[in-house]
Amino acid sequence: MKYCFLGFGYFFLYVPIISLIVFSFNESAIGSTWTGFSLRWYEKLFNDKELLSAAYLSLEVAFLSATAAVFIGTWAAYVLVRKNTFKSIGLFIGLLNLPLVIPDVILGISLLLMIIELRNMFGVPEANGVFTIWLGHVTLCVAYVSVVVSSRIRELDRSLEEAALDLGAKPLTVFFKIILPLILPALISSWLLAFTLSLDDVVIASFMNGPGYTTLPVEIFSRVRLGLKPEVNALATILICVVGACVIIGNTLQNRIKR
Repeated sequence: MKYCFLGFGYFFLYVPIISLIVFSFNESAIGSTWTGFSLRWYEKLFNDKELLSAAYLSLEVAFLSATAAVFIGTWAAYVLVRKNTFKSIGLFIGLLNLPLVIPDVILGISLLLMIIELRNMFGVPEANGVFTIWLGHVTLCVAYVSVVVSSRIRELDRSLEEAALDLGAKPLTVFFKIILPLILPALISSWLLAFTLSLDDVVIASFMNGPGYTTLPVEIFSRVRLGLKPEVNALATILICVVGACVIIGNTLQNRIKR
């Protein structure tokens, strides 16, 4: 019986994705009617400059956001787990995890108001772009990264760090030589999670973007009102293959590290 439930779960998850991939090769412009195999939508995709530009921007922002979130979230998790003797530790943990429970609409509005106030304070010209989108996504992803990494740090044997310190190693040396290799699988997992969250975000990006800086989810969401064209299926197929390859590579690296 458990295999039946497992099979139903996989069927529910992957049949829509497989259908999207199949219909990206459909000759007909109607997504629900199969008329024959064709690559015409991939050809139109590479001629759609707006969609390709939005996809490139989303990948760029996702890569930068995931990298920055892993860097910030890892240090925050290490400090809050290993150096948790200072006062108001609960307040700092709550502030770090606050984006997990705040609705994306509230977070996007708050960041937008903060940026407007900073511009008025320092007299910076108003122009939202890559930096503002990146800032919003890093704010969101740091919380997820810190949760994943902190759970891994709590599982580590603290005697390894204490022994290294007793032998004369500096705290930074202990972190880079001992802790970092042990938490590397968690860093890879958190980077992939942050990359996916940034690539999939619509609400925060819609508040933080500007003219000429539209991410792929926002571009697709704006086209829904006029009806999605099959070239969107072609782009989604390419992204699924790329992200799937990244996940396979990440899992392979994790298995090698564990061995």
